[in-house]
Amino acid sequence: MTTPTATSEAAAGLPDLADLTQLANALFSAVPGQLVPASRPPRPVAVGAPASAPGVPSLGAFNPQPTLTALPATPPFPVSQAAYGNAAAPPSLITPRIAPTQAQSADPHGAQAGIAPLVTRGGPALGVPEAYAAAVPAAAPPPAPADAGLPAAHQPAPGSPYYFIGESSAYQPAAARAPASDLAATPSFAFPGADALPAAPAVAGNGAPSFYFVDAAPAAGTAPAGPRPQAAPAAFERRKLFDVEAIRRDFPILAERVNGRPLIWLDNAATTQKPQAVIDRLAHFYAHENSNIHRAAHELAARATDAYEAARNKVTAFLGASSPEEIVFVRGATEGINLVARSWGVANIQAGDEIVVSHLEHHANIVPWQMLASEKGARLRVIPVDDTGQLRLDEYQKLLNDRTKIVAVTQVSNALGTVVPVRQLIDMAHRVGARVLVDGAQSVSHLRVDVQALDADFFVFSGHKIFGPTGIGVVYGKKALLDDMPPYQGGGNMIADVRFEKTVYHGPPARFEAGTGNIADAVGLGAALDYVERLGLENIAQYEHELLAHGLDGLRRIPGLRLIGCAAERTSVMSFVLDGWKTEEVGKALNQDGIAVRSGHHCAQPILRRFGVEATVRPSLAFYNTHDEVDALIAAVGRLAQRR
Repeated sequence: MTTPTATSEAAAGLPDLADLTQLANALFSAVPGQLVPASRPPRPVAVGAPASAPGVPSLGAFNPQPTLTALPATPPFPVSQAAYGNAAAPPSLITPRIAPTQAQSADPHGAQAGIAPLVTRGGPALGVPEAYAAAVPAAAPPPAPADAGLPAAHQPAPGSPYYFIGESSAYQPAAARAPASDLAATPSFAFPGADALPAAPAVAGNGAPSFYFVDAAPAAGTAPAGPRPQAAPAAFERRKLFDVEAIRRDFPILAERVNGRPLIWLDNAATTQKPQAVIDRLAHFYAHENSNIHRAAHELAARATDAYEAARNKVTAFLGASSPEEIVFVRGATEGINLVARSWGVANIQAGDEIVVSHLEHHANIVPWQMLASEKGARLRVIPVDDTGQLRLDEYQKLLNDRTKIVAVTQVSNALGTVVPVRQLIDMAHRVGARVLVDGAQSVSHLRVDVQALDADFFVFSGHKIFGPTGIGVVYGKKALLDDMPPYQGGGNMIADVRFEKTVYHGPPARFEAGTGNIADAVGLGAALDYVERLGLENIAQYEHELLAHGLDGLRRIPGLRLIGCAAERTSVMSFVLDGWKTEEVGKALNQDGIAVRSGHHCAQPILRRFGVEATVRPSLAFYNTHDEVDALIAAVGRLAQRR
């Protein structure tokens, strides 16, 4: 066996192995702060070696991808930002890094796809975990295509509808965010003709409820007289602006059939379905970016870190937080509440102190506080609700005193759909010096949340309730509070220095993210938030309001059906019980028609017992549900009512 010479390599169109070896050795022997000089400029590399080239096996007609191009003479190889510490490197020495997408198949370097290069710099991508997203640069906007003046029909195909390139754009404060009423921010999720549609009308300030529900409901179990009213023309016109059929095509699972019937997914309060954008984003991560984050200098670590910290930036903007350092990734809202209870709570709750929760709470916002109160000798106090399912603010005021240390309250009840006036509760709690945690698991997919406007101290939510993956959630905490909180788990990633004598912890958010996090699903959550923002939460709320009013009106007319909870301000939950039927029997019967609902206590036993029941049937809506699906539910329940 003979070793190819440099001449044979050049003839074969291959890089000079000596050049590559020397450059690699120089690169890996360099120390931070030192530039590595080139011994000689690399030669241009030819493409498409002939089959007869010495030392090169024949590849037939195979055309290697990506095409190699001439390497730049200066600098001789990529120079990382890490060599410059925290100082800005000269732009000419920062290496563009472009991840492959389908849109680049014809042009692997993305020049024709109009894709902005993602700039690799220092910080977490190169082993500096404390830098985090504040150090991640904004991707440059793509250049205008050369044929921008051509008619639309002759324009080249757009780039990827996702955002695998330029993912780590720096956090934008609230003032820089797109208008919430933007119906179609990008072509990939545009409604037909959305560019010509007016913005969603603002809610009139006429003293009406600040959310979006209907007129006061009749007493439970009573049916209004007269025929069922038809939708008003204005409501019908607004509905046409929200093209639900186009949206449904983004959710592949909605094409499933159950028991031979089309799936009708009305179990959204338990978990939401995922758009193709989220599914594709997860697949792309595992196919092209999968790596642990923050602690390596290799390419995949840089890609994974960029994507993970970009997701943190997206959550920051979505919640209206002031900094990515206020966003901690956890497994879900339950873990988020436990984090606050075991970190802030253990450090700040003492014997005789009081913790306030509401009667509406999910078990996840009751049990951790019970455990803490039992451990510390504190007292758990409960805000009562009225007969509609809304909190009694007069009674809440009586609970507050100088012993109140924290109020933990849901923004939307998962069992009744009640929307809680959390801003008012927060203001009242702050007047006595108490902190407030808001459970937003059921609110973020229906209502616009701005944690700074609410002045919430902590806010938690789960990704799977907002069209993202399971196993990922978020804790928002005011930075001053997070800075003072001790870690509640120990391990890698959350430490700055470990000695047997003492460990020094990172600041937030790394302090609370011990071990390898759920990297891929955090990235998937970012994709879900992008999708929701493209639709616009205000548009979602308007459509869901009409859908909910339609559903409640129909269910209310069924003899023997009792709606549980009828607060004037509520979201898309329609809990009920049906005379002569156990809730699990109703759930099974609806499943035979392909209708998925939740039956049981919904991890909210105290509030159901307040209304004299142990379980309910709970259909719950999302923006991909239709009026026809709601009509199918009403008809199916009506048939059950006639059988007993």
